[in-house]
Amino acid sequence: MTAIAKTLAQHRVFRIQASDTNKFAVIADPLESGTSFITVVEIFDVGGKTPPNVHAAADELFYVLHGQGVALCNGERLPIRKGDSFLVRAGVEHVVENTGASRLYCLTTMVP
Repeated sequence: MTAIAKTLAQHRVFRIQASDTNKFAVIADPLESGTSFITVVEIFDVGGKTPPNVHAAADELFYVLHGQGVALCNGERLPIRKGDSFLVRAGVEHVVENTGASRLYCLTTMVP
């Protein structure tokens, strides 16, 4: 197969925990697509944020598609808005928070 195509309705959407205020629409991942990376559209409700988290062996790249917020990386506060990107290296604790008046959407890729 040379390409894997999905319609909007075919993307799996989930929350890691039921109480989370962000959710993921999976674009590609090793289990479904056989890729060496995962790419999602991460959707943050107004006031939503990730819990503090660390990926021991994976770098994570965020590209802001819509909205605004703050990324906290090892205590450093980075304001983010549409068109911004930031890279979180493996082993760095981080939080992404929606501080805007509408949803925050990030295209997020994690390797490996």
